[in-house]
Amino acid sequence: MAEETLDFKAMCARFDVTPRTLRHYEYVELLQPRREGRKRLYGPREVARMTLILRGRRFGFALEEIRQWLEIYDRQGTEAQLRAWLELADRQLAVLRLRQAELAETITELEGLRTRSAAMLDGGAVAEGDATLR
Repeated sequence: MAEETLDFKAMCARFDVTPRTLRHYEYVELLQPRREGRKRLYGPREVARMTLILRGRRFGFALEEIRQWLEIYDRQGTEAQLRAWLELADRQLAVLRLRQAELAETITELEGLRTRSAAMLDGGAVAEGDATLR
């Protein structure tokens, strides 16, 4: 069976990224397409890496963290990469849980302010100079 190979434009379309994004990922050594003259060709390895890169970005990882994590596979294999992944995931989960708690607090505060503001309008208690953002 022949390997699937994508050119630059097809790679951008498949992953719904801009050419600038794809070039940047190459520049920071996340991707290393095969070159034929000026043409870039992306094989299964690069497609798999792009999938992991985008997933990592979605989870909030920095590109440098993703690059280092991908390098572990190349240098040390799957087991070392999985161990590193667990450490990264645990750390990022802690960060995301903190952000979730902060966001929940902000939502509660905004809901309370909105409720008070609506009550002022409904009760006709709005006078010049009333500040609702207190």
